[in-house]
Amino acid sequence: MTPTIAARSPVKVTVECGKDYWWCSCGLSATQPFCDGSHKGSGFQPQKYTAEKDGDLWFCQCKHSKATPLCDGAHKSISC
Repeated sequence: MTPTIAARSPVKVTVECGKDYWWCSCGLSATQPFCDGSHKGSGFQPQKYTAEKDGDLWFCQCKHSKATPLCDGAHKSISC
């Protein structure tokens, strides 16, 4: 199963300590990088991320990061 590439760059999100964020793993959500339920029937599930502190984080949108839901630079090596 291969996810849809939502974008070829990460997106900066300001997170709040203790708040849960549901990252889209399928790439189909219209509310990237977060889940809107579009994965239903795709075999993908959203990934829960709980912020450990307030601040800015870079969330993966290419869906190929090894450090999901955060970006690890994998978008730089994805071919068309």
